[in-house]
Parts: sequence; structure tokens; C-alpha cells
Amino acid sequence: MEIILKEDVIGLGFKNDIVNVKPGYGRNYLLPRGLAILATTSAKKVLAENLRQQAQKLAKIKAAADETAAKLSGISLVIPAKVSATGVTYGSVNAQHISEELKKLGFDIDRKIIVVKEVKTLGHHIATVRLHKEVSVEIPFEVVEEKANEENAPATEQAPAAIATPAEEPAAPAEETQESAEETPAPAPDAE
Repeated sequence: MEIILKEDVIGLGFKNDIVNVKPGYGRNYLLPRGLAILATTSAKKVLAENLRQQAQKLAKIKAAADETAAKLSGISLVIPAKVSATGVTYGSVNAQHISEELKKLGFDIDRKIIVVKEVKTLGHHIATVRLHKEVSVEIPFEVVEEKANEENAPATEQAPAAIATPAEEPAAPAEETQESAEETPAPAPDAE
């Protein structure tokens, strides 16, 4: 079934693309939701005319995507993750994590346009950001071990000191009971 997309559909195509889909997917999902229309000859002629009229707008959109791509091209991300003793991350690093790191750098990139395989190991990886149907940028990122243990270390050093102080106070009464037990050694041998 040949259809014309009225909106961007992740994994299928961009607005105004003519794509082939399975009939059930087109009839039951895309057409009822208004995401696409049937690609009849008259619909194709209307699309061609609209594209001619919107050529300048599309050029501006592509120029904005190119500008964003130029800014993103020099970026390399470092993503901290909790790691097990074997070097495997708990969970995986995905598009959500990359989107959050980009927001910290001032780029508002939707996670839906970031393509990355689920990463479950430390090291260097690459994510692709699809800004436009003709513009995409590869962003290298490194997954490193989160340094949570170093932050918790000073807190654990203080805790034993606090515990040692109360333990010294009850130790004195325990010594007194040991001295009183030493004064009466005679009953212990008779009990045997």
C-alpha cells in the first residue's frame, strides 16, 4: 500500500514522503490517526504543487538543521553509569541518557530523533541524531563508571568514630563484672 505521510513517523519516514507499508498498518493505524493519506495520482499532484510552494520554507528548515548539526559536530559526551564488578552497567545507556546530557550542554534535542543501540558496557560508542531527512550527525560518547563510592567514603569514615565512642562507655561496667567474677572462683570448680 502506497501512502503519503502527513507527519514525521519515527522508523517510517518524514512528512510528505511517499512510502510503501503493509495494508493493515496503513488502514488500521496510519490512516485513522491522520498520519497519512492514500497516494493516489491526484494526491501526488497536490503534494508536488505544495512542495513547490513550500520550497523556501523547507530550505529554511534544512538550513536550521544544518546549523544545529554544525554545533553538534564537535561535541563528545561522557555519560556516568553504575557498573557491576564485571564491568557491565546496571541497565543500559539509551537515547534518553544522551538527550539529558545534551540538555546539560544547552541543546534541546528530542530523544525520539536520537538513534543508538542499547549500550551495556563501558567504553566509546556512537549515537546518531537525525535532525532532518537529509541531515544527521554522529555524536561520540563514552560510558564511564560513576564515582559514587568516593563520595560515600568520607561518610563511612565518620560513622565508625561515632560508634566507637558509645562502645567505650559500656566497656567500663563490663570490666567491673569481670573483676567480681574473678573474686569468686571457688564456686565454678564445685559446679563441675
